[in-house]
Amino acid sequence: MTESSTASVTHQVTVPDDVPMVALLGRRDEVLRAIEAGFRGVDVHVRGNVVTLTGPSGDVALAERLLDELSQVAASGQPLEADAVERAIAILTAATTDRPAQVLTMNILSTRGRTIRPKTVGQKDYVEAIDRHTVVFGIGPAGTGKTYLAMAKAVQALQSKQVNRIVLTRPAVEAGERLGFLPGTLNDKIDPYLRPLYDALHDMVDPDSIPRLMAAGTIEVAPLAYMRGRTLNDAFIILDEAQNTSAEQMKMFLTRLGFGSKIVVTGDVTQIDLPGGTQSGLKVVQEILDDIEDVEFCRLTSADVVRHRLVGDIIDAYARWDATQSGEGERSSRESRPRQTRGPREARGGQASR
Repeated sequence: MTESSTASVTHQVTVPDDVPMVALLGRRDEVLRAIEAGFRGVDVHVRGNVVTLTGPSGDVALAERLLDELSQVAASGQPLEADAVERAIAILTAATTDRPAQVLTMNILSTRGRTIRPKTVGQKDYVEAIDRHTVVFGIGPAGTGKTYLAMAKAVQALQSKQVNRIVLTRPAVEAGERLGFLPGTLNDKIDPYLRPLYDALHDMVDPDSIPRLMAAGTIEVAPLAYMRGRTLNDAFIILDEAQNTSAEQMKMFLTRLGFGSKIVVTGDVTQIDLPGGTQSGLKVVQEILDDIEDVEFCRLTSADVVRHRLVGDIIDAYARWDATQSGEGERSSRESRPRQTRGPREARGGQASR
C-alpha cells in the first residue's frame, strides 16, 4: 500500500435532497454502523444531509463511492439493511464492472408484500442469463439462490404470459439417508423429495391459489421419472438437484424441451448422492454442451451465498479439505504403484534379448 493511500484525509459528502436520510442510515442507524464496520479505519460523522469521512485516503475514497451507491438504492425506495452494505462493499472491492446500485435495485418479482431480487453480481449474471438463453445451468454450492431465483423467474414468466405453465422436477434420490417405506398414496411417498420446491413456490404464489393452479395443470411438481416420453411446450421448466441425475436422465430431461419453453437446471456438483459408480449427469453435460449456442452455464461460488455468513466460510473450508484429500490421494496412488524392474542385461546397460 502506498503512502498516499494511507495518509489521513477528510471528505464531506452531501447527500441529495431526494434521498431520505432515514432510509440511507437505516433503522436505528444500522446502515451507518455497517459502513463503519466495513471501513474500521474511517470515522463517519453525519450532520443533516452531510456525511463527513475521515481516515486513510484509499478507504475514504471507497466509502465515498459506497455512499453514492447506497444513496441511489435508497432513492429507488428500496429499504436498506446492514446486509446490503456488506454486499455493496463486496461488489466495490471485486474485479467487476457491475455497480452495487445496478445489482441491488434489480427487481425480479414483487409478491405478497416483498420483492425478490439478486444480491450479488453472480446472481445478477445468472438472472440475466435466464432472460437471454433458452437453456441455463445454475451450478454452485448451497445457499447461492440457484433454485429460488429460477423459481422467481418462472413465476414472473407465468404472470407476464411468456409461458402457459411451470413444471418443477427433481430426481428422487435420498441425501445419504434411507427413508424406508413411506405410507400413503404415491403423492405422499414422493412429497419429501419435492418439498423444497413447494416451499419456494409458497413464498411467491398465494398459497390458497396453488391447489387450483396445480389442478388446472398451470403448475406441476413431479419427480424426474415422470418427464419421460413428454414434450413440454410453452413451459418454464426447472430441474432441481440435477447433480443427482445420471447422464441418461439428463439427456432424457433436456430433450423434453418444446417450442416456446425455457429450461433452468440447478445443482451442486459437490453434493452428489448417487450410488457408487454412477456418474453425475450434471458433471457430464458441462463437457457435452459447453459450446452449444443458446445454452449457458452460470457458475456461482461461495461469494454468492446469501444465507448466514458462516455458510460461505463452511463451503470454502470443505473445498480446501477436498483439495487436500485429492492431493494426498494422488500421492498415495503414485507411492503404491509398483516399480518397473529391468532385466540383468538392461541393468548393466546392455540390450535385452529379443
